[in-house]
Amino acid sequence: MQMGGVIYNDSADKAARFILNCNQKKIPLVFLQDVTGFMVGSRSEHAGIIKDGAKMVNAVANSVVPKITIVIGNSYGAGNYAMCGKAYDPRFIYAWPTAKIAVMSGDAAAKVLLQIEEASLKAKGEMITPEVEEKLFAKIKGRYDKQTSPYYAAARLWVDAIIDPVETRLVISEGIAAANNNPHIQELRTGVFQV
Repeated sequence: MQMGGVIYNDSADKAARFILNCNQKKIPLVFLQDVTGFMVGSRSEHAGIIKDGAKMVNAVANSVVPKITIVIGNSYGAGNYAMCGKAYDPRFIYAWPTAKIAVMSGDAAAKVLLQIEEASLKAKGEMITPEVEEKLFAKIKGRYDKQTSPYYAAARLWVDAIIDPVETRLVISEGIAAANNNPHIQELRTGVFQV
């Protein structure tokens, strides 16, 4: 069994079909997020990740059935959207204490921001020693890691609650029961759908 990781093109295609089938049958959707995003690289692009990823995001964005999202691990970038993050209007969104919610991981963000900072300092004629680089990286990573915390997300209402993993089944069943009190479901309209 694999836990977490990236979304590959065949996974995105299969998920889009599953989501659309659930919408046709009026079956609620539960998303368990531990995703770093879509697979990148020329091999994935040739395999159709852009098209298949767009299908999955389209299916989630236009889904009309109740959606419940639980962030159990990573929730980064486009993976957050594809797996029904806050922007895609789940009825309920919960996070485990182990959740990390951000555009990218602290390491990846710190590397990018460090490169920008180094370029800025070099443009001013300043040289960066390995010690200064290491200290700057640690500072940036620490700040970014703090902002990926589920407590940071909860304080900004990006998640409805931080739950004990033991309570997962209970909050899912309560969420579905609450959704059943609103039997009116709109008609599914996906717009232009890539095939």
